[in-house]
Amino acid sequence: MTISTEGTETGDELNRRPGIKLQKLRRIEEAFEFTIHVWIRELLVSIARIVGETADPIDPLVFTSLLKASMLHWKQQGKRGIWIKLPIGLVNLIEPVVKEGFYYHHAEPKHLMLVHWIPETTNTLPANASHRVGIGAFVMNQNGQVLVVKEKSGKFRGTGIWKFPTGVVDEGEDICDAAVREVKEETGIDTKFLEVLAFRQSHKSFFDKSDLFFMCMLQPLSFNIQIQESEIESAQWMGFEEYADQDFVQKHDLLKYMVNICIAKRDGKYNGFSHVSTVTSFSKKQSNLYFNTKDFNSS
Repeated sequence: MTISTEGTETGDELNRRPGIKLQKLRRIEEAFEFTIHVWIRELLVSIARIVGETADPIDPLVFTSLLKASMLHWKQQGKRGIWIKLPIGLVNLIEPVVKEGFYYHHAEPKHLMLVHWIPETTNTLPANASHRVGIGAFVMNQNGQVLVVKEKSGKFRGTGIWKFPTGVVDEGEDICDAAVREVKEETGIDTKFLEVLAFRQSHKSFFDKSDLFFMCMLQPLSFNIQIQESEIESAQWMGFEEYADQDFVQKHDLLKYMVNICIAKRDGKYNGFSHVSTVTSFSKKQSNLYFNTKDFNSS
């Protein structure tokens, strides 16, 4: 095991601890390492990241001894929050970690993140991801018809309701790209993203998480529909008024607002948010800024 931080014992010093065999510690060191970082903004956070996986389970007793010693040392250092990232191959260490006061923070397909707040003060560790992000696609052709689908599964199954294509934004995916992808997957129609017309936030939605839904306008680049057989019952180009006159649409305030926004956009009385590619000076990563470019450029 390697521990790297200012004023923290090195791996060699830990190897000399009585009662812990050097060869066992080397097995642990090959399997993972702890990295401790100091968090700014007056919060010292020790992040223990377990890196790598091992085919053989690590001895929980050896791990517990090392963790107990590390916890004592971190407490003496004034560390506050400890993060342990356990890869799926080290599932046998979950119980020992929990018994030392750690609790689940979040899980990913190949790891479980556990955290522990050391001092007897208010826990200020950041919460797990709080929102799911979804999109709806308003696609209108040159004849004023909109692209609609009937879903084969979910709450709309068997209802006969025609709706805009919708979907969930994947991790690392931009909203504009997600809208184009979902339309292509569900209907086979190629599109170009134009604007975010509106967005809605709701709470206690999917597994008690909050939900952000972005209504996007897209320009069709093709018109021959090929449905996604696994999820879509049928799809078609429908007259906008026919879509808007559905009882389901008329009974829901949210959908009526969406319809009126789409009408205003169609009639040239509303501008949504287009995206502009930007680069932050902090990370040099590219990102998209969404804003009313038409009014901005005309000012």
